Amino acid sequence: MTAQTPRAHPDPSGDPLLEVRGLKVHFPIRRGVLFSRTVGHVHAVDGVDLRIHRGETYGLVGESGCGKSTFGRAVLQLTPVTAGEIFFGGTDLRTLRGEALRRQRRHLQMVFQDPLGSLDPRQSVEQMFREGMRAHRLAGEGTPARLHELLDSVGLPRTALGKYPHEFSGGQRQRIGIARALSVEPQLIVADEPVSALDVSVQAQVINLLEDVQERFGLTYLIIAHDLAVIRHVSDRIGVMYLGGLVEEAPSRELFDGPLHPYTRALLSAVPHPDPRQEDGREQILLHGDLPSPENPPPGCRFSTRCPWKQPSRCDSERPALRTVEVPGAGPGHRVACHWAEQIHAGGIRPAAPSASPAVPAAAGTAGAAGAAGAAGAAGNGG
Repeated sequence: MTAQTPRAHPDPSGDPLLEVRGLKVHFPIRRGVLFSRTVGHVHAVDGVDLRIHRGETYGLVGESGCGKSTFGRAVLQLTPVTAGEIFFGGTDLRTLRGEALRRQRRHLQMVFQDPLGSLDPRQSVEQMFREGMRAHRLAGEGTPARLHELLDSVGLPRTALGKYPHEFSGGQRQRIGIARALSVEPQLIVADEPVSALDVSVQAQVINLLEDVQERFGLTYLIIAHDLAVIRHVSDRIGVMYLGGLVEEAPSRELFDGPLHPYTRALLSAVPHPDPRQEDGREQILLHGDLPSPENPPPGCRFSTRCPWKQPSRCDSERPALRTVEVPGAGPGHRVACHWAEQIHAGGIRPAAPSASPAVPAAAGTAGAAGAAGAAGAAGNGG
């Protein structure tokens, strides 16, 4: 990556860099002490189709436990996949073994949520960088000039090479994690909650850093988060996950201006507005009903147990496919997994009156870093 490659503008009509088809990750539930047996499965990811184009930033959002982090790890082959296909650059990663898989992994790297837990406390920064280069047979590039270039690219002083993780702040550790990913010259970076463990004042700086290195090195991002403000700031397209599946996918601005799935509408209604006058008059959707268990998901729509627009036909028995809908304001890339998306948008189906069951918040912490995203445009790259 010594020769900088400017960011390529995503081309939706071209071949995707990453294409996932029908991805499933089911974890076995085992019982017994002496004789362990499988008594069921947790459907962490349950049939996800997704495409990411070169140079694009794809944001994946959802509540805690929806399967978004498991999906990211499965894409990188860090978690065993139950079923499905993962094409990277036209090659199905699930068919690769040994040396062939190792060569491909160089091009797919990850930035983890916990910057301290993802760094070896017994290794200096220089040792971390060189280890990745050796593993991918790039040791010849581990020159002092190359190591200094990596630190410069993430805004760290060159004296950091001889230091250890405990000597840095949280924001600096995340910068080291980003530089470590860059050291093997990847094409795709999966960033799993890259700023959620950081102070709000530092979050904006790391967001800006991710955008800067993407522009300089022509990277493609899959950014996983539960914070809608952060995702809105950085993403070209957004996918919304619920209970192991995608329920809506659209360009970023289109999704925020006109959400079509009931769950997405509930998520966005949970984000407070900075203008008190608009905050008092905006729509707020409180979800009622039980949150299903991924061990035993509903046979029909996964959201049917909490959906205010639920209908007696189809919702309980038929799982909706993620499909393109034809409604005003929705482009060809706007896909929704809802049987009644058009009718709900047109007002032909109204939400039912809430029952006596307690309301369940749409998402915990969806607006937790709104201040960070708002400040990201002006924040510097220090910290």
